[in-house]
Amino acid sequence: MGGAFLAAAVLARLGSRIELPTIPLFILAGILLGPHTPGIVLVSDPHDLEMLSALGLVLLLFYLGLEFHLDDLKAGGRKMALAGGTYLALNVGAGLGFGFALGWGTSEALVLAGVLGISSSAIVTKVLVDLGRIGNPETRPVLGIIVVEDIFLALYLAALQPILSGADSLSAAVMDGAKAFGFLLALAVAARYGTKLVGRFIATKDDELLVISFLGIAVFVAGVSEWFGVADAIGAFMVGLMLGGTTSGDRIRKLVHPLRDAFGAIFFFAFGLSINPGDLPTVLWPVLAAVAVTLVMNILAGLSAARIFRFGAGPAANISTTLLARGEFALILATMAAGASLDVRLAPFIAGYVLILAVLGPLAAGRSHWLARVLPGGRRGGDGDGGGRSDGPRRLEEASAAG
Repeated sequence: MGGAFLAAAVLARLGSRIELPTIPLFILAGILLGPHTPGIVLVSDPHDLEMLSALGLVLLLFYLGLEFHLDDLKAGGRKMALAGGTYLALNVGAGLGFGFALGWGTSEALVLAGVLGISSSAIVTKVLVDLGRIGNPETRPVLGIIVVEDIFLALYLAALQPILSGADSLSAAVMDGAKAFGFLLALAVAARYGTKLVGRFIATKDDELLVISFLGIAVFVAGVSEWFGVADAIGAFMVGLMLGGTTSGDRIRKLVHPLRDAFGAIFFFAFGLSINPGDLPTVLWPVLAAVAVTLVMNILAGLSAARIFRFGAGPAANISTTLLARGEFALILATMAAGASLDVRLAPFIAGYVLILAVLGPLAAGRSHWLARVLPGGRRGGDGDGGGRSDGPRRLEEASAAG
């Protein structure tokens, strides 16, 4: 574990000198020091880090929830839902079409629809934090799309499970979907009406007790969410929404930072451990084609979201590139596909596709102003808001002034 932290830190320090984002470097550390590459092997079995990796994902989404309030979600909620629905229609639809075009089978096409259609919540969150875009106006539609994706994810997994397992019970799939949706609704109600009660429960002047309290609530709700068929990350996100509105919210944001950064690094390191570079050449051309399809669909989705929210070329480019990365959900689908004895090419395809976009996504997000120049209105509009780290506070001030 110490070696994992140190390897991630050394590569991140080297990358910072040439302004590379930390996410692909953490992943690279996992690949280089994992069981699938020659040389030093720090962790021979990626499952050894499974719990810590899950904790990293939970804390990343918990922090994102802390940064927003229910009022942010309610204001323009219809627009967020429309932007999220448009994103899913473009990307999931393209993924399904791409899956059938490969000719690997119907079940494989359904898996690929989810792989190509769903962004990585963990990478999206980390990109927003690293680039200082939490306060940007276009981050609200990004958040809305993530929430819509997570709701779709819960229902999609519930419907896909009986198909992959060979079951033909429609009623079982409907029951699983209803259970997941019902729990999501219960979380939303708790976040809306339970803030004061939870705030009194965790209120304390002792930082140690506060850390233990919010960490316990976030992880517990994430675990219960998973039991109900809802992604653990969305459970943690809803807890963050709830606690962010309490009187302890500002202290929690400060105290969770080091936990988020440390375990987030382990999440991406463990992600790299699961990738076998030797399998990639056999599916290279389908992977590159899928990456090209995803790039096009994300640009179209970014333009659509910007049009819905009346943003310019810069925010459209930010939305397109921020949501580009694929990650944890695709790996879950790869595991399900392996257990269902689907086409053997599916696992290396997913690994290669996810690896390329996990690296390309953060790099593209940090240079989104290049894309903004070629989007409609990018040259004449003077949209200088496609940049990186410094525009978050400025956008937050503008949003506050507009409010």
